[in-house]
Amino acid sequence: MPKGRIIKALSGFYYIIYNGEMIQCRGRGVFRQRKVSPLVGDFVEFEFSGQKEGYILSIEERVNELVRPPIANVDQAIIVASLKEPDLSLNLLDKFLVMVEANSIRPLLFFTKKDLLNEEETEILQRKLSYYSDIGYSIRFLSTKTDDIADHIATFVDGKVSVFAGQSGVGKSSLLNALVPDLELETNQISESLGRGKHTTRHVELIPFKQGLIADTPGFSALDFAELELEMLPDCFPEFTERKSECKFRGCMHLKEPKCAVKEAVAKDEILEERYNNYVQFVEEIKQRKPRY
Repeated sequence: MPKGRIIKALSGFYYIIYNGEMIQCRGRGVFRQRKVSPLVGDFVEFEFSGQKEGYILSIEERVNELVRPPIANVDQAIIVASLKEPDLSLNLLDKFLVMVEANSIRPLLFFTKKDLLNEEETEILQRKLSYYSDIGYSIRFLSTKTDDIADHIATFVDGKVSVFAGQSGVGKSSLLNALVPDLELETNQISESLGRGKHTTRHVELIPFKQGLIADTPGFSALDFAELELEMLPDCFPEFTERKSECKFRGCMHLKEPKCAVKEAVAKDEILEERYNNYVQFVEEIKQRKPRY
């Protein structure tokens, strides 16, 4: 039985690379009955006729999967955040980091539009962002000249399956245009009235690049934690995980418990207070979400 990888999903069809050719497939009804949907990035078994059309028969077990964007078996997430126009939101950045940490995906942080900051803004943001570097995240600062950094980014995506994620309007499609000029991905100017980018990417697709695959994903300015259990949240913060053995209580949620090593680290400025406050907010969001049936 032939096997391949789904590299695009569009309008109920799944496009699979097999022996250098693109096979258009539909999912069997059994997937709908089991409430399982094939995802871009899935390795699948399928059958097809000589017309390069067929049906997906089975899906191999996934290493990981993301809900938004819907993609599976990702090696790393390149999180693109703007420093200006739109302004950087550490709250949104931390949500993206929680998403990828929960799925054991390596995050790489790229901050764009550095050249639009004045001296004071640069100093404030660099001080905050140096914290993320200190806790182990790989960080790169980019200007608005995306063509100049294409080669730089290429070294990080070669040989990997990479998903590009980030707030609308931060330049993800522009970065991919610089990497793969033939794509001619649609880009849009920032909507001044909304203060955020317009949604320009309409489907998820894996694009062959050197020895790897890269995906452009829909931009979004809001995320939820629909798939994340409350008990998992503390372990999505590396600096919390590092200290949890020092907490008095096993399973400490780092909220109102006495002798909590995380809260003590916040008081000593060893943990960024803004990031801890984001964590507390995320706890409340998970507690207040509507139950799933």
